[in-house]
Amino acid sequence: MTTVRLAGCDLPTAHGDFQLHVFGPEPGGEEVLAAVYRPQPADQQIPLVRMHSACITGDLLGSLKCDCGPQLATSLRMIGESDYGILLYMLRHEGRGIGLAANIRALTLADQGYDTVAANAAVGAPADARDYRPAAYALTWLGVTSVHLATNNPHKIAALRTAEIAVDRVPLSGFVNPANRDYLHQKDTLLGHLNSSGAATS
Repeated sequence: MTTVRLAGCDLPTAHGDFQLHVFGPEPGGEEVLAAVYRPQPADQQIPLVRMHSACITGDLLGSLKCDCGPQLATSLRMIGESDYGILLYMLRHEGRGIGLAANIRALTLADQGYDTVAANAAVGAPADARDYRPAAYALTWLGVTSVHLATNNPHKIAALRTAEIAVDRVPLSGFVNPANRDYLHQKDTLLGHLNSSGAATS
């Protein structure tokens, strides 16, 4: 299915006034929300971009088992302080793309000592099932050819570069607590993330 723009509106928020765009295949399929702050002509400025995978427990409930909520809050603050920024919120990326129920089952196994990759495998799910192509399409539709990407995930960087979008990485670390320390270390050692378990970097 081909990704298209499905809807859009203006939205004032505590972080500033955004233009919202929803992209996805029609009908159904994976939807991506693009929240654009201070839109600029495509040839004038490079946006600060956060590609954020939805996390019900972290983003909405403030879970301390991951760093999703703090990453989202920090990214929105950074975008609101920037001259031009875009939040790409990927609604079907819960649990690295395995879905809410499977993610909750995997979290239960993590409490029993499974690492994050083994826990996913034990519930019959891949370590990471996310597809970043809809997010890349959204940026292309918005006229973006180069980004400052707030991420520790090299797969997100690779996906945008594959879509011929130039990427300058902005580290997004410093969210370690006693409940997520082992998990963030596993993201670095098992999934190849870049200093998720380290101190904040500038």
